[in-house]
Amino acid sequence: MTAVRAAKRELDRTSAGLIDLRFRALLGEHDWCALPEPVRARFSKHAGLGETTVFAGIVTGIERSLAGRLLAQAARSIGAPFPLSSDTGVASVVTLTEDGARGGQTWSRLYARRSKTPQIIHTTKLFAGPTGLEERVGRGVGMTLTVSAEDGALVFRSREFFLEIAGVRMVLPRWLTPGSIVVRHSEEKDGWFSFDMDVEHPLFGRMIHQHAIFKECRP
Repeated sequence: MTAVRAAKRELDRTSAGLIDLRFRALLGEHDWCALPEPVRARFSKHAGLGETTVFAGIVTGIERSLAGRLLAQAARSIGAPFPLSSDTGVASVVTLTEDGARGGQTWSRLYARRSKTPQIIHTTKLFAGPTGLEERVGRGVGMTLTVSAEDGALVFRSREFFLEIAGVRMVLPRWLTPGSIVVRHSEEKDGWFSFDMDVEHPLFGRMIHQHAIFKECRP
Protein backbone atom coordinates (compact mmCIF):
# COMPACT_ATOMS: atom_id res chain seq x y z
CA MET A 1 0.00 0.00 0.00
CA THR A 2 2.91 2.35 -0.71
CA ALA A 3 0.80 4.41 -3.13
CA VAL A 4 -1.92 4.86 -0.52
CA ARG A 5 0.57 6.00 2.11
CA ALA A 6 2.01 8.49 -0.38
CA ALA A 7 -1.49 9.77 -1.15
CA LYS A 8 -2.19 10.21 2.57
CA ARG A 9 1.02 12.18 2.99
CA GLU A 10 0.06 14.35 0.03
CA LEU A 11 -3.35 14.95 1.58
CA ASP A 12 -1.72 16.02 4.83
CA ARG A 13 0.09 18.76 2.89
CA THR A 14 -3.04 20.07 1.18
CA SER A 15 -5.72 22.46 2.33
CA ALA A 16 -9.48 22.35 1.86
CA GLY A 17 -10.71 22.22 -1.72
CA LEU A 18 -7.66 20.52 -3.22
CA ILE A 19 -7.56 17.06 -4.72
CA ASP A 20 -7.84 13.96 -2.54
CA LEU A 21 -5.76 11.17 -4.09
CA ARG A 22 -6.60 8.34 -1.69
CA PHE A 23 -9.26 6.49 -3.70
CA ARG A 24 -7.26 6.98 -6.88
CA ALA A 25 -4.24 5.37 -5.22
CA LEU A 26 -6.34 2.42 -4.02
CA LEU A 27 -7.82 1.77 -7.46
CA GLY A 28 -4.74 2.29 -9.59
CA GLU A 29 -4.67 4.32 -12.79
CA HIS A 30 -6.40 1.76 -15.02
CA ASP A 31 -9.49 1.34 -12.85
CA TRP A 32 -9.57 5.02 -11.88
CA CYS A 33 -9.63 6.14 -15.51
CA ALA A 34 -12.40 3.61 -16.25
CA LEU A 35 -14.79 5.53 -13.99
CA PRO A 36 -17.02 8.34 -15.32
CA GLU A 37 -15.58 11.78 -14.71
CA PRO A 38 -18.33 12.81 -12.22
CA VAL A 39 -17.54 9.75 -10.07
CA ARG A 40 -13.83 10.56 -10.13
CA ALA A 41 -14.59 14.15 -9.15
CA ARG A 42 -16.85 13.04 -6.30
CA PHE A 43 -14.23 10.72 -4.83
CA SER A 44 -11.29 13.10 -5.27
CA LYS A 45 -12.90 16.05 -3.52
CA HIS A 46 -11.17 16.85 -0.24
CA ALA A 47 -13.43 18.37 2.40
CA GLY A 48 -11.39 20.42 4.84
CA LEU A 49 -11.99 20.32 8.56
CA GLY A 50 -15.15 22.26 9.33
CA GLU A 51 -16.60 21.59 5.87
CA THR A 52 -19.41 19.20 5.00
CA THR A 53 -20.53 17.74 1.68
CA VAL A 54 -24.26 17.03 1.58
CA PHE A 55 -26.13 14.68 -0.74
CA ALA A 56 -29.93 14.61 -0.80
CA GLY A 57 -31.99 11.88 -2.38
CA ILE A 58 -34.70 9.28 -2.15
CA VAL A 59 -34.84 5.58 -1.34
CA THR A 60 -36.35 3.88 -4.38
CA GLY A 61 -36.03 0.20 -3.49
CA ILE A 62 -35.74 -2.01 -0.40
CA GLU A 63 -35.84 -5.79 -0.22
CA ARG A 64 -35.38 -7.58 3.11
CA SER A 65 -35.82 -11.26 3.76
CA LEU A 66 -36.78 -12.51 7.20
CA ALA A 67 -33.08 -13.15 7.87
CA GLY A 68 -32.33 -9.60 6.71
CA ARG A 69 -34.91 -8.10 9.06
CA LEU A 70 -33.50 -10.10 11.96
CA LEU A 71 -29.96 -9.02 11.03
CA ALA A 72 -30.97 -5.35 10.95
CA GLN A 73 -32.51 -5.61 14.41
CA ALA A 74 -29.53 -7.50 15.86
CA ALA A 75 -27.12 -4.91 14.46
CA ARG A 76 -28.83 -2.06 16.32
CA SER A 77 -26.39 -2.68 19.18
CA ILE A 78 -23.47 -1.62 16.94
CA GLY A 79 -25.10 1.48 15.43
CA ALA A 80 -27.86 0.01 13.22
CA PRO A 81 -25.89 0.00 9.94
CA PHE A 82 -28.64 -1.88 8.03
CA PRO A 83 -32.07 -0.54 7.02
CA LEU A 84 -34.69 -0.97 9.76
CA SER A 85 -37.58 -0.18 7.42
CA SER A 86 -38.78 -1.32 4.02
CA ASP A 87 -40.25 2.10 3.21
CA THR A 88 -39.59 3.37 -0.31
CA GLY A 89 -40.24 6.77 -1.81
CA VAL A 90 -38.85 8.37 1.36
CA ALA A 91 -36.20 11.04 1.66
CA SER A 92 -32.57 10.39 2.50
CA VAL A 93 -29.70 12.74 3.30
CA VAL A 94 -26.01 11.77 3.38
CA THR A 95 -23.29 13.99 4.81
CA LEU A 96 -19.54 13.56 4.39
CA THR A 97 -16.97 15.13 6.69
CA GLU A 98 -13.25 14.62 7.17
CA ASP A 99 -12.13 12.70 10.26
CA GLY A 100 -9.18 14.84 11.24
CA ALA A 101 -8.16 12.69 14.20
CA ARG A 102 -7.72 9.48 12.20
CA GLY A 103 -7.25 10.76 8.66
CA GLY A 104 -10.45 9.17 7.37
CA GLN A 105 -13.97 10.14 6.34
CA THR A 106 -17.15 10.17 8.42
CA TRP A 107 -20.33 9.29 6.54
CA SER A 108 -23.69 10.04 8.19
CA ARG A 109 -26.85 8.74 6.54
CA LEU A 110 -30.41 9.74 7.41
CA TYR A 111 -33.30 7.65 6.11
CA ALA A 112 -36.84 8.91 6.64
CA ARG A 113 -39.50 6.43 7.78
CA ARG A 114 -43.22 6.91 7.35
CA SER A 115 -44.39 5.86 10.80
CA LYS A 116 -41.27 6.36 12.89
CA THR A 117 -38.48 8.84 13.44
CA PRO A 118 -35.70 8.78 10.79
CA GLN A 119 -32.95 6.20 11.03
CA ILE A 120 -29.47 7.73 11.31
CA ILE A 121 -26.33 5.72 10.59
CA HIS A 122 -22.76 6.87 11.26
CA THR A 123 -19.76 5.05 9.80
CA THR A 124 -16.12 6.00 9.34
CA LYS A 125 -13.95 5.01 6.40
CA LEU A 126 -10.27 4.75 7.29
CA PHE A 127 -7.48 4.34 4.75
CA ALA A 128 -5.80 1.62 6.74
CA GLY A 129 -5.65 -2.13 7.29
CA PRO A 130 -4.55 -5.00 5.05
CA THR A 131 -6.57 -3.81 2.02
CA GLY A 132 -5.88 -0.09 2.53
CA LEU A 133 -9.54 0.67 3.31
CA GLU A 134 -11.83 -0.27 6.17
CA GLU A 135 -15.18 0.88 7.48
CA ARG A 136 -15.94 1.18 11.18
CA VAL A 137 -19.39 1.12 12.77
CA GLY A 138 -19.97 1.02 16.53
CA ARG A 139 -18.45 -0.81 19.51
CA GLY A 140 -15.20 -1.57 17.70
CA VAL A 141 -16.84 -3.52 14.87
CA GLY A 142 -15.66 -2.94 11.31
CA MET A 143 -14.85 -4.54 8.00
CA THR A 144 -11.98 -4.38 5.57
CA LEU A 145 -12.93 -3.41 2.03
CA THR A 146 -11.63 -3.87 -1.47
CA VAL A 147 -12.48 -1.28 -4.11
CA SER A 148 -12.68 -1.69 -7.88
CA ALA A 149 -14.19 -0.19 -11.03
CA GLU A 150 -16.77 -2.45 -12.68
CA ASP A 151 -18.92 -1.46 -15.66
CA GLY A 152 -18.42 2.20 -14.87
CA ALA A 153 -19.37 1.83 -11.19
CA LEU A 154 -17.20 2.20 -8.11
CA VAL A 155 -17.63 -1.04 -6.16
CA PHE A 156 -16.80 -1.72 -2.51
CA ARG A 157 -16.68 -5.33 -1.29
CA SER A 158 -16.28 -6.58 2.25
CA ARG A 159 -13.39 -8.95 2.82
CA GLU A 160 -13.11 -9.54 6.58
CA PHE A 161 -15.11 -8.42 9.59
CA PHE A 162 -13.29 -7.60 12.80
CA LEU A 163 -13.67 -6.49 16.38
CA GLU A 164 -11.08 -4.08 17.76
CA ILE A 165 -10.88 -3.24 21.45
CA ALA A 166 -8.09 -1.21 23.06
CA GLY A 167 -6.01 -1.51 19.91
CA VAL A 168 -6.28 -5.32 19.76
CA ARG A 169 -7.98 -6.62 16.61
CA MET A 170 -9.67 -9.99 16.22
CA VAL A 171 -10.97 -11.20 12.85
CA LEU A 172 -14.52 -12.50 13.32
CA PRO A 173 -15.34 -16.06 12.23
CA ARG A 174 -17.64 -16.25 9.22
CA TRP A 175 -20.55 -17.57 11.27
CA LEU A 176 -20.53 -14.31 13.25
CA THR A 177 -20.71 -12.12 10.14
CA PRO A 178 -23.54 -11.12 7.78
CA GLY A 179 -21.71 -12.84 4.90
CA SER A 180 -20.68 -10.41 2.18
CA ILE A 181 -21.58 -6.76 1.67
CA VAL A 182 -21.29 -5.12 -1.74
CA VAL A 183 -21.90 -1.41 -2.34
CA ARG A 184 -22.07 0.10 -5.83
CA HIS A 185 -21.80 3.80 -6.62
CA SER A 186 -23.03 4.41 -10.18
CA GLU A 187 -23.43 7.62 -12.16
CA GLU A 188 -26.92 8.44 -13.41
CA LYS A 189 -28.25 11.37 -15.49
CA ASP A 190 -28.18 15.10 -14.70
CA GLY A 191 -25.77 14.89 -11.78
CA TRP A 192 -27.60 12.10 -9.94
CA PHE A 193 -25.87 8.94 -8.76
CA SER A 194 -27.22 5.68 -7.40
CA PHE A 195 -26.27 3.77 -4.27
CA ASP A 196 -26.87 0.03 -4.16
CA MET A 197 -26.14 -2.17 -1.16
CA ASP A 198 -26.45 -5.95 -1.20
CA VAL A 199 -25.97 -8.18 1.84
CA GLU A 200 -25.71 -11.85 0.96
CA HIS A 201 -25.14 -14.83 3.23
CA PRO A 202 -23.87 -18.24 2.05
CA LEU A 203 -26.74 -20.02 3.84
CA PHE A 204 -29.57 -17.46 3.75
CA GLY A 205 -28.93 -15.96 0.32
CA ARG A 206 -29.55 -12.28 -0.34
CA MET A 207 -30.84 -10.83 2.91
CA ILE A 208 -30.91 -7.11 2.08
CA HIS A 209 -30.97 -5.02 -1.08
CA GLN A 210 -31.19 -1.23 -0.92
CA HIS A 211 -31.32 1.18 -3.85
CA ALA A 212 -31.31 4.96 -3.52
CA ILE A 213 -30.47 7.94 -5.73
CA PHE A 214 -28.71 11.11 -4.63
CA LYS A 215 -27.53 14.49 -5.87
CA GLU A 216 -25.04 16.82 -4.25
CA CYS A 217 -26.52 19.89 -2.61
CA ARG A 218 -24.44 22.84 -3.72
CA PRO A 219 -24.51 26.23 -1.92
